[in-house]
Amino acid sequence: CSDNVDFGERISKQYVDAQETGQDSRAAVNLHNNAAGRQAVKATMKRICRCHGMSESCSVQTCWTQLSDFREIGNYLKVKYNQARQLDVDKKHVRAGNSADSRGAVVDAFSSTAQTELIYLEDSPDYCRRNSSLGLLGTEGRECLQQGDELSQWERWSCRRLCHECGLRVEERRTEMVSSCNCKFH
Repeated sequence: CSDNVDFGERISKQYVDAQETGQDSRAAVNLHNNAAGRQAVKATMKRICRCHGMSESCSVQTCWTQLSDFREIGNYLKVKYNQARQLDVDKKHVRAGNSADSRGAVVDAFSSTAQTELIYLEDSPDYCRRNSSLGLLGTEGRECLQQGDELSQWERWSCRRLCHECGLRVEERRTEMVSSCNCKFH
């Protein structure tokens, strides 16, 4: 049997979309992007087939669709994120807060936007730089682990990636810790 994506979509709408109770532009954009995320799951589904017959001659084939792994869906969404389109909204209709006028202006603005396309209202802040008014710590001076058997390859590369994408370099420091083991000899 194929993975039940329709059921997952219904549950996602019930729980994720239900969080967007406002009538403002941000809620409209979030609902659109939620739907684009669900489309991403469908777009990355894999068709798997198995052969049956004498010595697997493939005289009969059984096929089904299967969800891609989380990383593959994430990579697909990262490409969509990098291609996201800023909405060109008539600013006089967009007001902060719960405004139906605001939502209407945004809905008009993305009526020509594909369901699979991610959209945004404002540019994201620079996460590399410290911005205390937004509560962003930046990446300079952060500590991260690069070694350890329990770390995945992605986690080992994450320190380097965080620094390089922000124009910084990894400064490696090793410290030796001496501690008492409270051993007792009998």
